[in-house]
Amino acid sequence: MSVIIGIDEAGRGPLAGPVVAAAVYIPEKFDTSGVKDSKKVSPKKREELYLRIMGECKVGIGTITPEEIDNLNILQATMLAMRLASEALTIQFDKALVDGNRCPEIRNCESIVKGDDKFVEISAASIIAKVTRDRVMMELAEKYPVYGFEHHKGYGTKAHLKALETHGPIKGVHRFSFAPIRAS
Repeated sequence: MSVIIGIDEAGRGPLAGPVVAAAVYIPEKFDTSGVKDSKKVSPKKREELYLRIMGECKVGIGTITPEEIDNLNILQATMLAMRLASEALTIQFDKALVDGNRCPEIRNCESIVKGDDKFVEISAASIIAKVTRDRVMMELAEKYPVYGFEHHKGYGTKAHLKALETHGPIKGVHRFSFAPIRAS
């Protein structure tokens, strides 16, 4: 039997916070009902699925900090997060299915555009990556309440841009290589 893992990321576009990737192996006995692309699942359901996946599947997570993103660029940071997630798995796999149009340096990797809609392994990885990243942003919201991270998760919303204008970017939280922060 072939061991297939799914890999996806969360947080490529925000102005703040890490990029997080997850690699997931789903055992045969796992009930995959309800597992779909994280963007198509309510936050409450994502949390429930996250707990089930973490409890019953093999999961690896790779996190790249804002400073590392600034040093590498977001594409290279994303590829590194995905590779680290695959390396964090405690099982040997035969094939890695990655959401998107390119593979990180992982053996037997296949990139699949809209893969999070097509393969439950990638959907599960998207849920793990999204919930993991959202939890980081909630911690940052508690630490830096004036930025409203609990609402926008670091994306460039009007409220976040206004907070940046008023308070400036935070070293270690914001991505200084991203516009509009780079311009400030």
